Amino acid sequence: MIKDRPRRLRTTASIRSMVAESSLEPRQLILPMFVAEGLHEPRPISSMPGVVQHTLDTLRKAAVEAALAGVMLFGIPEHKDAQGSGALDPDGILTSAIRAVRQEVGDECLVMSDVCLDEFTDHGHCGVLTASGAVDNDATIEIYAQMAVLHAEAGVHMVGPSGMMDGQVGAIREALDRSGALDVAILAYSVKYASAFYGPFREAVASSLRGNRRTYQQDPANIREALREVALDVEQGADIVMVKPAIGYLDVVRAVREAVDLPVAAYNVSGEYAMIEAAAANGWINRDAAINETLTSIRRAGADVILSYWALDRARSLHDERR
Repeated sequence: MIKDRPRRLRTTASIRSMVAESSLEPRQLILPMFVAEGLHEPRPISSMPGVVQHTLDTLRKAAVEAALAGVMLFGIPEHKDAQGSGALDPDGILTSAIRAVRQEVGDECLVMSDVCLDEFTDHGHCGVLTASGAVDNDATIEIYAQMAVLHAEAGVHMVGPSGMMDGQVGAIREALDRSGALDVAILAYSVKYASAFYGPFREAVASSLRGNRRTYQQDPANIREALREVALDVEQGADIVMVKPAIGYLDVVRAVREAVDLPVAAYNVSGEYAMIEAAAANGWINRDAAINETLTSIRRAGADVILSYWALDRARSLHDERR
C-alpha cells in the first residue's frame, strides 16, 4: 500500500496554484528599453524579435504601457568618441530619455538608468582607455559618478552601474550623497560575467566593441569571485545586487541570495531571449510556456527582481489571468 502520494497536490490547477513555492508578479519585472538619437520611427532589432530602438516619442508611449513594471533605460547616441563624452551631456539622449519618461509616468513606474560608457565610446569598451589600450578603472569610475549625478538631476529613481569597474558603487554613492540625491538607489551589477549571451544586446546598442571585456567582466568559471564582488558592493552602499546573465547562472543567483540580506536581481539577457524566440518561431517549443518556465526558474533560484525583455509581455499576461 502506497502511503505517500505527492501527486495528490497536483491533481487540479487550483491545488497546484495553492501550493506553488515560487510565483511571478508584475511588480518583480523590469523592462530594459533602448532609445536612439536621430530616429524618426522605431528601429527593429533583428536578433531580438519584438524589441526596438525607440525614438523619444515612442519611448514615452511605451513607458506608460510599461507602468505595470519598471524600466531600465539605455541610450544610443548618434556620435561616439574615445571618451564617451555624450554620456555627460545634460541634453544627451539618455538624460533626455530619463526626463521624458519621468514626465510621463511620475512615480508610478520605477525609472532606472544604465550608468556605463560602452554605448557612448567609439571603441565600445565600458570605460576610457589608457595609452596602452587598457580600460582605466579609476578614471572611468569618476565619469560614472558624474553620470549618476546627471541622471539623478534628470529624475531617475535608481542607477545601474554596469561596467564592472572596481569601486564603482562606492564612487557613485559618494557622488550622489554629496549632490543631495540621497534617495536615488543603486542597482549594483555585482556579478556580471563575460558571457556569449550578450550578442543581440550589442546590436541593440549599436556597439562598436573592439576586442573583448574579459579583463573586467567575470570569468564564467568562477563563483567565489562573484561572492567577493557582491560583498564589496554591499559594503560600498549597493541597494540591490544583481547577477547577469540569469539562466546559465542560477547557481550563482542562489549563492548570492544566501549570502546577502539585500534584494537580489537577475538579468535575463538578450541571448537568452533570442534563443527562446527563435525556437518558438520555428515551432520547436511553446513560447508562452517556455517564457513562464524560464522566468519562474529565475525566481525559484532566489531573484526578487528580474530584468527581462519579456517583462511587459508577462505583466500583461499575469494581469489578464487574474481579472
